[in-house]
Amino acid sequence: MVEKTNATRFIDAYNKIDYQLRIQYNFKRSMSFSDMIRKAVVLNHIVRKYEDDLIDYGRLRNAIIHKSNDKYIIAEPHTDVVENLEKIARLISTPPKVIETNCVHDVFTVSYDISVLSVIQIMAQTTYSNIPVFKDGVLIGVANGQRIIDAFGNYMLNGGVCSDFLNNKKIEEIISLTNEKKYYEIASIDVTVEEIMNMFFTNRKLLCVILTKNGQMGETPVGIITSSDFMELNKIVENY
Repeated sequence: MVEKTNATRFIDAYNKIDYQLRIQYNFKRSMSFSDMIRKAVVLNHIVRKYEDDLIDYGRLRNAIIHKSNDKYIIAEPHTDVVENLEKIARLISTPPKVIETNCVHDVFTVSYDISVLSVIQIMAQTTYSNIPVFKDGVLIGVANGQRIIDAFGNYMLNGGVCSDFLNNKKIEEIISLTNEKKYYEIASIDVTVEEIMNMFFTNRKLLCVILTKNGQMGETPVGIITSSDFMELNKIVENY
């Protein structure tokens, strides 16, 4: 088997990226590669991360081949450039699934009708700061340590009694104080690292992503990813 040249490897990776992005986001064939990259920046974390490289590589592609004929090569790119583009192509075309990483944590859930004090005690025992809350088998929100503290502070500032808040308020009351859905997402076990990172990027209020088999509200959670995992997810992308 004849070993591919750097130029051939580069063109193969470039074409794979071009094809995948056009298929994934229904970009027109008439759109230039650089325009496509700029549009994909808001849709895809990998493209956003490597935007400058991809724009440069688009220009390089035009420099190493003659017009539109991929077989007429007039320059050879450096090996490190080729390897970087091949890595980006892998991340875009076959991104790793988050369930295959060590960023997925076990899920501890609570019922909607337990006291705030009980939730705080569970958080202290488990060290989990985000705990999904269920009512009649359906996820209704996520109990978050910081938001419980905020609610407690406001309650006390308005003349509330500490013991009343801790013992008599149900966790459902706390998570219903705001538009709860913006603080969490539900995804299937097939979700990719790129998709998870894009969720956290596009929604800065997002606390966690809860994984279920098919990404449906009524399903049993099988794992949870929190905003504190973002750096580890980024390392996975870097080393992929």
